[in-house]
Amino acid sequence: MASSDIARHLLYQSRLERPSSSPAEEVPDEMFLKRGDCSRSLSLSGKVGFDSLPDQLVNKSTSQGFCFNILCIGETGIGKSTLMDTLFNTRFENYEESHFESQVRLRAQTYELQESSVNLKLTIVSTVGFGDQMNKDDSYKPVVDYIDAQFEAYLQEELKIKRSLYNYHDTRIHACLYFISPTGHSLKSLDLVTMKALDSKVNIIPIIAKADTVSKNELHKFKIKIMSELVSNGVQIYQFPTDDESVSKMNATMNGILPFAVVGSIDEVKIGNKMVKARQYPWGIVQVENENHCDFVKLREMLVCVNMEDLREQTHARHYELYRQCKLEEMGFRDNDPENKPVSLQETYEAKRQEFLNELQRREDEMRHMFVQRVKEKELELKEAERELQNKFEQLKSIHHEEKRKLDDKKKILEDEINAFSKRKSATELLQAQAFATPASINVKKDKDRKNSGFL
Repeated sequence: MASSDIARHLLYQSRLERPSSSPAEEVPDEMFLKRGDCSRSLSLSGKVGFDSLPDQLVNKSTSQGFCFNILCIGETGIGKSTLMDTLFNTRFENYEESHFESQVRLRAQTYELQESSVNLKLTIVSTVGFGDQMNKDDSYKPVVDYIDAQFEAYLQEELKIKRSLYNYHDTRIHACLYFISPTGHSLKSLDLVTMKALDSKVNIIPIIAKADTVSKNELHKFKIKIMSELVSNGVQIYQFPTDDESVSKMNATMNGILPFAVVGSIDEVKIGNKMVKARQYPWGIVQVENENHCDFVKLREMLVCVNMEDLREQTHARHYELYRQCKLEEMGFRDNDPENKPVSLQETYEAKRQEFLNELQRREDEMRHMFVQRVKEKELELKEAERELQNKFEQLKSIHHEEKRKLDDKKKILEDEINAFSKRKSATELLQAQAFATPASINVKKDKDRKNSGFL
């Protein structure tokens, strides 16, 4: 269970421990009825035992563990991985990043950390290729899509009939560390556009990376310039809460220091008799945990030690609730009807179901009517096509008959010509035969006459 629940139970316990009012000061039942309150404060005559609820909640929360998700947005090589290693005093898995990414993508890594008896499931989400493209107009969209996807996943888990939120791995982003390049001049347009797109979805904590590259005087002016630009462009960054008296003064002071100017390093340098995390240069040493050198300690105190639970609460109660509200309103759910009367979820569901069924029926009727209309149109087209085909068939048929008749006539003429030719041929052959036969008979007769005259 979250420590916010512990705080609420502690507040409830403090109210129970208030001395009960005297009989003369007791409020009559009629006053409660008028106020619409159905409870009264009573004093206990002895120990009951429910004052141990805070201890029970602490033990249960400690056994369950906590989760915290950080989103690091910044250009390649600005020091995101180094700062995370320094912040949690460990070495996370780091990958070489290229400046030639075609588009922005996000890489999420989850780690199990333990400090004393407290377990923390830490997820670090880093942008890869942010600001490296020639066209930077859409560089922030993958980040927005990723945050919305985590909200959507949690909402879908909430809306399930059989939920498992008890052991659900919450991947919603609790804190966004926005790394600003230490130019010393002003914010880039990409920084303003990105933070403006994210300020309603995540708790933004701006930090100036590699602050050891800027002098203290320039750094002070740079901070003022950054905050002025954020205010003038309507960008709402995370403000450390000041409603808790125990940390209100500290948080109010830290709100005036934003953005934090940080330096990250996991290398240790010996200064005096102790080893400290620092960055060593030819001109000197920059100590990471020295508040005179940078704001790293302030960032760690505010992010981890003091306001980690508030960041989780703000994510759930503000950013996620806004996303959930917009999604449910898109689905047609409302708390009140047009007459400003409360509407139950069942009534809204039934109304939306009936509306959906009516819309479905309307669309079905439209589709049926459209289908019938198209069938009729198709039938007319087919009938017209059939009529055209029939006419063409009749035309071709008549042409065929005409050509067949002409061919028959030509065939008859040709046959007549063949018969006539055959008759002429027969007559010619007969005449030729007779012509060849006559000279031969004459010669035979002459030979006979010659022989007869010889005998005489």
